[in-house]
Amino acid sequence: MAEPTLFDRILDKTIPSHKVAEGEYWYAFLDIFPRREGHTLVIPKQSVRRLSELSQSMREALFNGVVEVQQILSTHFETEDFTVCIHDGPLAGQEVPHVHVHVIPRNAEDGGSTLQAMWPHAPPLGGDVDHESLGSLSTQLQEVKQ
Repeated sequence: MAEPTLFDRILDKTIPSHKVAEGEYWYAFLDIFPRREGHTLVIPKQSVRRLSELSQSMREALFNGVVEVQQILSTHFETEDFTVCIHDGPLAGQEVPHVHVHVIPRNAEDGGSTLQAMWPHAPPLGGDVDHESLGSLSTQLQEVKQ
């Protein structure tokens, strides 16, 4: 059996957490290193590394939890805007090998930025669109068999 992850240990209460909300299949708690006040993690109670490892019903439950957390944070922080982020696997920046959704309330003064800011060396947005390359990739992706 694999060693329990940090989030497994939070779920079994061997590590403390600061609960925001909970459902039958998910648990939400405040991030201990928040990007801004209210930064919340929503995790499935099932211990899996990747989103694709969750059943459809578990994914639905997880995202219902995300929406419930957004409603709570929206009321408290008086905002309707959020950054919602999943790092799905270690190459995507996942630090704890357990699916988790970051829900970060946003406002005009929070100092956060856009998705483009995550890749500061990527080509700038705007300019000519390469429809030929996008069309080719789109065709290839639609041909992939699952």
